[in-house]
Amino acid sequence: MMLIAGMIALALGTYAFRWSGPALRDRIRFPARTIQLLEVGAVVLLAALVAVTALPTASGHFGFALPAGVLVAALLAWRKQPILLVILAAATTTALLRLLGLP
Repeated sequence: MMLIAGMIALALGTYAFRWSGPALRDRIRFPARTIQLLEVGAVVLLAALVAVTALPTASGHFGFALPAGVLVAALLAWRKQPILLVILAAATTTALLRLLGLP
């Protein structure tokens, strides 16, 4: 019963959070500096996600294939390629380098 109550609470909270954006769009104005900081914060969070994903974990094994795939993705994203192409190119690069026996 407690699980169901938690699921309902999370569902209602998610719905309220998603509804608040369109409902408050015209009522709240953020200063330009705040918008700029939020945009920079999003880029920093994405860079941190890439770093955590591309660098080794507790195993200590640092192969060449994964950082190469991330580099390919970064280059394609920098050139403003479609996200599907970026993901497929990064996965293909990593898979091919591992298939060739590179760590």
